[in-house]
Amino acid sequence: MMLPMDDAQTKTVAWSDKRWQAMLALDFAARSGRTTLVGKRHQGPLVVQKMFYPEGDDVCHGIIIHPPGGVAGGDHLQLHATLASASSALLTTPGAGKWYKANQLHASQEIRFQLAANSCLEWLPQENILFDGSAVHFSNEIDLAETAVFCGWDIVCFGRQARGEQWQQGELRQSMQVRREGRLIWNERLFAQPDSVVMRSGVGLKGMPVNGSLVVAAGVVPTEVLEACREIKAKGDAYYGVSALPEIFSARYIGRSSEAAREYFEGLWQVLRPWYAARPAVRPRIWNT
Repeated sequence: MMLPMDDAQTKTVAWSDKRWQAMLALDFAARSGRTTLVGKRHQGPLVVQKMFYPEGDDVCHGIIIHPPGGVAGGDHLQLHATLASASSALLTTPGAGKWYKANQLHASQEIRFQLAANSCLEWLPQENILFDGSAVHFSNEIDLAETAVFCGWDIVCFGRQARGEQWQQGELRQSMQVRREGRLIWNERLFAQPDSVVMRSGVGLKGMPVNGSLVVAAGVVPTEVLEACREIKAKGDAYYGVSALPEIFSARYIGRSSEAAREYFEGLWQVLRPWYAARPAVRPRIWNT
């Protein structure tokens, strides 16, 4: 989530003491049937590419880029997006987020999305990789109008699996809150360290290095949609499943592969999107590169 910066922060949001303090704020609105980026403000190394329309004017696709390529201890990223009535946007990232060794300093990513009536926002980033020794705080705050729709996922990989690295030192704090008309409808928190019980418990992460969550806030899930989601299988050695609350659809992945987690969530997205957005799923072009 992104919280408003105070005056002191806004004066020091660039390169300072070798720590990146970056903020990107985006405003979307529907103009003559086309969702358009009508406002953009950024400070520090967090930017968005030009908007893309691979599925026509209805949905605006944006790619959020952090040019340094990795986040070090002490770095702080903020992403804020507002959607006006009847607008639709899909935001993603060009590659995995890399979170480096903390060097006794925490790094953080704060996301805040505000959606007006009949708007729809999809936040579908690629995975975050926590290097051994990283200390990271991810927080997400979603504020929805009564008829707004949100779909988002996050995937966290503990250690660089391609190098056989294990996450042996560090800390992860995660939080996600979804509110509709100010009323809290989803509240999720995780605090983990390499030696935490939650990392190895059968009711936690089961000793697996990859953890993923998908959330859709769009009202009651039709029975046929929920059943179709339950038929989707994740590849490899993994634990996964879906559940539906009165106002939230939730899916989980716990396994050994961030790629398998993405494929599983994308399979669910293919089923879910015709329900919550009344349109088929169209993959962002950046996912093909």
